[in-house]
Amino acid sequence: MPTNEYESPLIQRYSSKEASFIFSADNKFITWRKLWVALAKCEKELGLPIEQEQIDELEANIFNIDYKMAKEKEKELRHDVMAHVHTYAHQCPKAGGIIHLGATSAYVGDNTDIIQYTQGLELMKKKLINCIDKLSQFALKYKDMPTLGFTHFQAAQLTTVGKRACLWIQDLVMDLEDLNHLLCNTKLRGVKGTTGTQASFMELFEGDHEKIKKLDRMVAEKMGFKESYKVTGQTYSRKYDSQVCNVLSGIAQSLYKFSNDMRLLQHLKEIEEPFEKNQIGSSAMAYKRNPMRSERIGALARYVIVTALNPAITASTQWFERTLDDSANKRISIPESFLAVDAILNICLNISEGLVVYEKVIQQRIEEELPFMATENIIMQGVKKGGDRQELHERIRIHSMEAGKMVKVEGKSNDLIERIKNDPSFNLNEGELDDVLDANKYIGRAPEQVVEFINDIINPILTENQDLLGEKGEVHV
Repeated sequence: MPTNEYESPLIQRYSSKEASFIFSADNKFITWRKLWVALAKCEKELGLPIEQEQIDELEANIFNIDYKMAKEKEKELRHDVMAHVHTYAHQCPKAGGIIHLGATSAYVGDNTDIIQYTQGLELMKKKLINCIDKLSQFALKYKDMPTLGFTHFQAAQLTTVGKRACLWIQDLVMDLEDLNHLLCNTKLRGVKGTTGTQASFMELFEGDHEKIKKLDRMVAEKMGFKESYKVTGQTYSRKYDSQVCNVLSGIAQSLYKFSNDMRLLQHLKEIEEPFEKNQIGSSAMAYKRNPMRSERIGALARYVIVTALNPAITASTQWFERTLDDSANKRISIPESFLAVDAILNICLNISEGLVVYEKVIQQRIEEELPFMATENIIMQGVKKGGDRQELHERIRIHSMEAGKMVKVEGKSNDLIERIKNDPSFNLNEGELDDVLDANKYIGRAPEQVVEFINDIINPILTENQDLLGEKGEVHV
């Protein structure tokens, strides 16, 4: 139903429920409480006077958040973290005094951000691998099918439909490598105190450095991380946010390129994205089959690429141990980048599951251009039949100019082969010319390259990530 408030199209139209949940308020504030429980547990294990009964009370209320009270408290206190501390304490009267003990707001805020971004990256990885899988199946299926190659969108040497798909896959593999590198090197902010010096914990643990270092390690491990940053200010370095959005931007760039190629191929009527039975291409032109999925990838990708500037500027303008001009920006720019990339990957999956290839159109376009590309081979065949190379070169130059005129000026078919066939200088029969014009002679190692690429690069990736396969691409609207 329509509402009288703005609603983000990323939620309403484009992204998945899974991605939306990761950046939901519920996931955020539940994670805050999990972090408070982890801190209390570790502090108890390290000797602070915290009772098991208090921890049990905290654990029992992790998912029982009184959002109405939290909202009222934030309006009163003008501080979101303290509003939730008071709300949690109200629900846990026995444990109220030990919630957030020694910590600063960034303990829950920054650590939760890192946890949410990690969850988001893992979801992007799953969908990225499935895109690679679907496009690899397509590449293998069409590895041998010759198609006209283009440079500058002008007819160039032949390639194959499958080899072209490998260009899209190669970009996605590079994105996967960047994403894996980031995931492998992500650290929690940890337990660092107000300016990163852990001064409050020096008071709590009476100057015991080893216990404080152990506390930092223990909390990271309880939250599923191998380690935390050795040094921070009040916040973790905002360069991490920039790195996250650079990975997301990389995926957007790759799929933007894929979507542009798809739009061009659909214009050429060679390959089309799926078009559903009752789908309408145009409200006025009923015959149209617009590449709306690919266009949506382009639209959302552009948003992600531009938005990646936000954390880059934020990282470069932080003052000393922290300033708050990051907060409002990162609440918007980073989750929305994840949601947009989630949508882009969903659409890519949907397209790659249902690509339609029009072989006859592809063959026809080859037949229109191949005679020009085969001229050197035709000259060689003519020489083998006793012709003079220089004379044949001049004859074929003249025929090519005339055939080009027929195509460009008069709008007729390319009749270069007919001209050569009727020119006694070449002394070639129809069978010999057909042999020269076999498209498979002009695709080089394209089929072998596809097989080698899939076997050497893709299959190990898919084998390693078998548990992530099986994702379906759904387009909501």
